[in-house]
Amino acid sequence: MEEIIEDDFVDDAFAMREREIDTPAGPARLAYVVCEPLEEAGFINGFSTRLGGVSPLPSGALNLAHFKGDERENVSENRRRFLKALGAESYEIITAKQTHSVDRSVVESAEQARQARFECDALLTRASGVLIGIQTADCLPVLIGDPSSGAMAAVHAGWRGTAGRITERAIADLMMNHGMNSRTAIAALGPAACSECYEVGDDVIELYRKEFGYWRNLLVNFKEGGKAHLDIQAANAQQLAFCGFSEDQIHIAPYCTMHQNELFFSYRREGGGRPSVAGRSLSVIGKA
Repeated sequence: MEEIIEDDFVDDAFAMREREIDTPAGPARLAYVVCEPLEEAGFINGFSTRLGGVSPLPSGALNLAHFKGDERENVSENRRRFLKALGAESYEIITAKQTHSVDRSVVESAEQARQARFECDALLTRASGVLIGIQTADCLPVLIGDPSSGAMAAVHAGWRGTAGRITERAIADLMMNHGMNSRTAIAALGPAACSECYEVGDDVIELYRKEFGYWRNLLVNFKEGGKAHLDIQAANAQQLAFCGFSEDQIHIAPYCTMHQNELFFSYRREGGGRPSVAGRSLSVIGKA
């Protein structure tokens, strides 16, 4: 198969939307990103921004992840606002404890999910009434939906998961176990640190050289001291292409979490090595 690079897939399929939400403290305005081809295919989807919440990260931040840097009641209110903005108040958000692995879990139903504790980096489902979600702050969220089967996936693709081909593995699961057709499915690659910002060290460079024959399309801006930049979006677009996705089925969001830190949380920009400092965005998909 012909190798691709990111520019082949960047398009205008994404829309930044704003919604005003009523709260006890007065109206709040949320902004979020939607992949319109996924929406048109019958999938609720959304990539949150940091705007319109109650978390002190700093004040008014829409942190959507339960972690030690925020209070549970703040996250609950932020998720309520996000669901209302999406028009999905009746849906249940399902997330996992992400471990930077290639592990995947299946969400059978909202009831099963309430009893389960998922530790993985990809959630797969065909269930109704749920929004499966991935939490990120520079890593790449990948949402996949197939209207022919109703199968969906939400994938957390950092450099480790990408090196382990987590997107390919999630697609293989969907095809073998959930009836997904790669010729009809749609993939949305959300906001992440871009290739100008996503710096990696020599250990990651060597890993990608060993794992990918097309590594020269993925690593750029080599520097003295063994540093380079990883194009995490191009890496996962390539995995989608290898799984049978055509160019018009792959959509890449034109947002960088580091360049546009005023809109998105960025662990690399804000965290300073402290996971509790930077909030987390949430990327969700479910059946409309």
